[in-house]
Amino acid sequence: MFAATWRGNVSKREPITSIGFRMKRPRRHREPRSDLIMKPIDSSELSDAPRARNAGPSLVDKVYGELAQRIASGDYAPDQKLPGEHELAAIFDVSRPVLREALGRLREDGLIYSRQGSGSFVQAHAKAPFGYARVETIADIQRCFEFRISMESDAAHFAALRRSDDNLVQMEAALGLLREATKNRKHREDADYAFHLAISEATNNHYFATSLNALKDHVAVGMKLHGQSLMGPQPGLEAVFEEHRSIFEAIRDRDAEAARTAMRLHLETSRDRLFEGRLLDLSFR
Repeated sequence: MFAATWRGNVSKREPITSIGFRMKRPRRHREPRSDLIMKPIDSSELSDAPRARNAGPSLVDKVYGELAQRIASGDYAPDQKLPGEHELAAIFDVSRPVLREALGRLREDGLIYSRQGSGSFVQAHAKAPFGYARVETIADIQRCFEFRISMESDAAHFAALRRSDDNLVQMEAALGLLREATKNRKHREDADYAFHLAISEATNNHYFATSLNALKDHVAVGMKLHGQSLMGPQPGLEAVFEEHRSIFEAIRDRDAEAARTAMRLHLETSRDRLFEGRLLDLSFR
């Protein structure tokens, strides 16, 4: 795919007579113009360019998800003007065509609106595609685990089928942080969340990542309490790291069922460690 860029000098056009006709000149052989340059267009600049099957979420998906999350979390308040296209493109390190498509999707979903000549603004009653009430009780923490067990087990399954090499790099980086923290007898909630988010992004289905991002504050509460429960005399930190490593290896090896099983086991075991095996009856809570 190529784009032509004309760099001719307009002052060198053929002379024009007073009545608007070009004066005739004898024909002569011309060499091809060196200033008619054919340069390839980077396919990443095109928001609708075809992507490899295992390329992971598109740049449009990622920008859309991040902006939707910032709107849902209140980073951008109702009726607040979003940064301009040039600034947003720089923030997310994407081209303006990619950014415009993401903004178009946000507009279609009722999260933002445009004022002609003024830019894009957050819709006053905007609701993220996925939104959840705040964690207020221990029962809510159990509900969050229950939901994550279903969602993230399937995410691990699809990640094993569709992950790219870049996805593996992101997972391995988070796993490395968890390894170092475990050696230092610490639990890093940020690295833990980054690992799970990298898996959701590897599904090549933006609903998994968007949903997990919407749950970020809820997940953080459970992870913090779970991390505190690991600081006893039992080798809890080491066990949790091995659970993460098993998930990573199954996804790396493209073993979808093993990845699903490993994720389910990890989340169920994390929940049971936190609740010490005494789950609440959620029927009437």
